[in-house]
Amino acid sequence: MSDMIAKTAMDRRIAEIVTPVIEDMGYELVRVRLMSGKTSTLQIMAQKPDGTIEVDDCAEISTAVSAVLDVEDPILDAYTLEVSSPGIDRPLTRLKDFDPWEGYVAKLETDELIDGRRRFKGVLGGTEGSEVLIEIEEHGEPVTIGLQFDWLSDAKLVLTDELIRDVLKGRKDAGQIDETEYDEVETVLDGPDEES
Repeated sequence: MSDMIAKTAMDRRIAEIVTPVIEDMGYELVRVRLMSGKTSTLQIMAQKPDGTIEVDDCAEISTAVSAVLDVEDPILDAYTLEVSSPGIDRPLTRLKDFDPWEGYVAKLETDELIDGRRRFKGVLGGTEGSEVLIEIEEHGEPVTIGLQFDWLSDAKLVLTDELIRDVLKGRKDAGQIDETEYDEVETVLDGPDEES
């Protein structure tokens, strides 16, 4: 079964080079994209197995990946390396990425038309075998459908208040952000307290 970590042939080549380096450091590669522009940008998203990553981790990965890319030299033109976390509205690039986010809103896109459409937005229902389950609206009614993972060309979480709140609550519970930071976000999401 394939994944959506790397899409183009060049992305796949870069992924082959950097994956062993990233995994040896104790991280997982989430996505690789070489994006062209005035100056090309190589975007690498990584995380720890528990789904977290800190700024210092990104800097360590950047240093290690830069060294191996300088030796292998797969990119002919000048480029900027950008190592980051997947973010709260993260891309879902592997089948195993879907179950932890069951109950959250996501956008899925397929290579081919499925029942006349390529884009599906709805609440993730986890996985069943090699299918990703998603509850979508059909004629005003919620319907759960299964899309083969191999049919997907893109998938990402949708930034919602619920997603932000739950991710930040998880970080607070893990001691990654303090109570004050979490309370500030809660106030923004919920609006000012009634009592103040």
